[in-house]
Amino acid sequence: MDKNVIVLLIFVSVTLSLFSGCIEEESGNEKPLVEITYPHDRMIVSGLVMISGVASDPDSKDAIKRVEVMVNDGEWDDAEGTIKWSYDWRAYEIDDGTYSIRVRSWDGIDYSEVEEINIVIDNPDAMESGDHKWAIFIAAANFPESNESKLGNGGLNLAEDMAAHLIEECGYSTSNMIILFDDGWIRMDNGYGARVETLQERNHKYDITYGGATIKNVETSIEYMVEEANKFGDSEVFIWFFGHGHGDENDLLTGGKFLESSSVFLWDDTITDDEFGDLLSGLKSQKTCVIVDACFSGGFADKTIYNFPTFFLLRSGIPDSGRVVMSGASKFRSGYASTTKGPLFSLLWFEGLTTGDADGFRPGIMDFGRPTKFKFFKDGKVSVEEAFYYARHMLKTGDEFEDFKNMEPQINDQYPRSGLLRSMKGMLLG
Repeated sequence: MDKNVIVLLIFVSVTLSLFSGCIEEESGNEKPLVEITYPHDRMIVSGLVMISGVASDPDSKDAIKRVEVMVNDGEWDDAEGTIKWSYDWRAYEIDDGTYSIRVRSWDGIDYSEVEEINIVIDNPDAMESGDHKWAIFIAAANFPESNESKLGNGGLNLAEDMAAHLIEECGYSTSNMIILFDDGWIRMDNGYGARVETLQERNHKYDITYGGATIKNVETSIEYMVEEANKFGDSEVFIWFFGHGHGDENDLLTGGKFLESSSVFLWDDTITDDEFGDLLSGLKSQKTCVIVDACFSGGFADKTIYNFPTFFLLRSGIPDSGRVVMSGASKFRSGYASTTKGPLFSLLWFEGLTTGDADGFRPGIMDFGRPTKFKFFKDGKVSVEEAFYYARHMLKTGDEFEDFKNMEPQINDQYPRSGLLRSMKGMLLG
C-alpha cells in the first residue's frame, strides 16, 4: 500500500477518535440525584403526611427542574420545591396498610434513579364517647415576597400553645388535631430565611398532624373533620385561622370591604368568608368555636363594626346554632400581630382563657367588654365568650395597647342555640 495512503488513514482514524471524544464529552449529562429524608423506610404514619427530601444535580446546583412522587402504582405527581422538596399525602383518605413511595428528580434531560421507601399507614380509630373533640389550626404567615409583609413564626408558636392547652386541660386527642402552617416548612430567622426542615421533622411534645396551609389541605382537613365529628351527637369543634386579611388600609372608613366579603390569604390562594362557610355548612356539632384573626375579618362572624351585622346578601353562613364565631378585627379595620408570639387578639383571648382573668367578663355596651361588678357572675371557669370580652376590654383600656384599640374584634354568639336567649350560657371548652 502506498505510504501516503497509510499516513492518511492513520490521520483520519486519530482525528475521528479525537472528535468523537469531544462530542461525547460535550453532550454528556450526569443523572440528577434525589433522596427522601422523611418519613423513613417502614415508618408508621397517619393523618396528613408531608413526604420531604433533597435533590441535586452533579452538573449544576440549579439544574433540578422538578421532583415527582408516585404512591404505589399510581401516576407521577409533582412535588413542591426542587433542591428541598415536599409532597403532602393525605393518608387519612385511604385504607390502612403498607404503601410504596417512589421519588425521582429531573434536570431537563435525564431522570434520576428512583428512590423508594415503604411506609405503613395506621390511622387512629374513632375515639370513645366523651372524647369526641376536634381542633384545626390554620396559619399562613410568610408567603409574601417582601420581608416587611411577613408575619414570622408567631402564629405557629401560638397554635402549638393553644393545642397543648386543649390536650392537657380540655381532653382533646392528638389524633383529632391538625396544624397547618405556611407550606409545611420551618424557615430560618423566624420565618424570614431559607427552609430548614418540615414541620413533621421537628421534635414535638405531642403527636399532632402537621401540614402546609394550602387551599387543598384546608379543604380536605375540614371536610375530614366534618365527616368524623358528625358521627357523634356530643362532638366539640375548635377552629383557629390566622393570616393576612384582604382589604384597603388606606380606606379609613370601611377598609374597602363595605360591599365585599372578608377574605384571608392561605399559602397558595385566598379563602372568603362564604367559601369558609360552605366548608362548615354540613357540620352538625352543637358546640363549635371559630376564631378568625386577620385584618378586615369581621365578615367571618357576619359583623361589620360595633357589633352591626353584615348586609344579609353578604352573610358567610359560618355563624349558626351552637356556634360562637369571633374575628380578631372588624370587617372595616386592620389587625395586628407579633412575629414571634402571634396575633394580638388571639394572644389576649388565650391569656384570659388560661389565666382565669376573664372570669366574669360581660359584653357591655356594643360588646366592648367589661369586668363584672357582681361576684355571682364568677364561677371559677372561663368561657370562650368571657375570654373574648376580656380581650376586647384590654384592647380598649390597656395603655400598652393604645396603638391597637381600633382593631374592633367582633363576636357572633349563637351558643347554645340561636334566638333571643341564645347566649345566656357560655361555651366552656372540654
